[in-house]
Amino acid sequence: MADSDPHLPPFRDPPPFSAEAQGLSLRFYPGGHDRLEALIGLIERARKQLKLCFYIFATDESAARVRDALTAAAERGVDVRLIVDSFGAVADERFFAPVITAGGSYACFMGRWSRRYLIRNHQKMVIADGRVAMLGGFNVENAYFTEPSEDGWNDLAFTVEGAVVARLDKWFDQLEDWATHPRAQFRSIRRAIRGWKVENGRVQVLVGGPTTDLSSWAREVGHDLVEGDRLDMTMAYFSPPPRLIERMCRISHKGQTRLLLPARSDNGATVGASRALYGKLLKAGARIWEFQPCKLHTKLIILDDAVYLGSANFDMRSLFLNLEIVLKIEDAELADRLRRYFEHHLPASQEITREVHRARATWFNRLRWRVSWFLVAVVDYTVSRRLNLGQ
Repeated sequence: MADSDPHLPPFRDPPPFSAEAQGLSLRFYPGGHDRLEALIGLIERARKQLKLCFYIFATDESAARVRDALTAAAERGVDVRLIVDSFGAVADERFFAPVITAGGSYACFMGRWSRRYLIRNHQKMVIADGRVAMLGGFNVENAYFTEPSEDGWNDLAFTVEGAVVARLDKWFDQLEDWATHPRAQFRSIRRAIRGWKVENGRVQVLVGGPTTDLSSWAREVGHDLVEGDRLDMTMAYFSPPPRLIERMCRISHKGQTRLLLPARSDNGATVGASRALYGKLLKAGARIWEFQPCKLHTKLIILDDAVYLGSANFDMRSLFLNLEIVLKIEDAELADRLRRYFEHHLPASQEITREVHRARATWFNRLRWRVSWFLVAVVDYTVSRRLNLGQ
């Protein structure tokens, strides 16, 4: 179990909030119920086309409600296109039969083994009528739409309207072409990731995945960490490579690094893997909190005036292996607003000072954390999830 502090105040998700940034209209949904209603509303308002991509798609009540809304959309003539991941999704063609019967299409992204790793489509994306998109860390399952008091996932979704939606639309089409091709070769999706053009400007659509070179997502965030002076990060899974830890430490030395990480997760080894990295960061002056009320699934990086939002964790898998979609927006007012969102979570989180970390870091815990880091960063989550390590 997590080391929790019974004296922390109760936590409530903040209400939805809006922002304008670089010609984009954004609306954020921190609460699970609000997130589900926003997703259903987006589907119900679509008139021409719906494109959806999810990693996890369950068969529970929330998933059935989303499926039924997609079925109704297809019945009224909306072109419904759905892609789910073969590893993450329990829902299959039988579950989506009503959508298909109504005229929608369903495709399953089949993972491919690359050396020891199973490559997954970890993206979460909904595009309605080519006009508005919804992204974030959430999947389609009850746990992502319930409240902290019910031990739901703490997560963040957002809708975006503006010119960037056309870029998201284009990426979905490339993904769909690959997922629906009967003889698709994995090297073709690698070429698509490697060849994805990142437009110059303050709004960028970044993609991640397995390439011989760094993907646009890994390249941009790595470069910004070299130049940055102020870093705030909320991250579900945190186990980056040593060179990125070094860059975060340099930010701590010259400016400020604040990390909000989970005290609990669906995979205890991911917590242990993060704790294995605390010592070096704390020594460099970083401040670290562990979120107590429920499992943390949010993926948010605020680096100076740049904001990274999307499906990617800050771990080896999201940086170098899985398919990810991330929106980078450089806007000082948006960065300030999301820092206030970040700070909303701190009173309900335990700060891990050097003294707290030293007291926890018994020889047995250090061993567990190192094994956890190896399993998460070098082996695979499919192995580490079966083991009770890290928490």
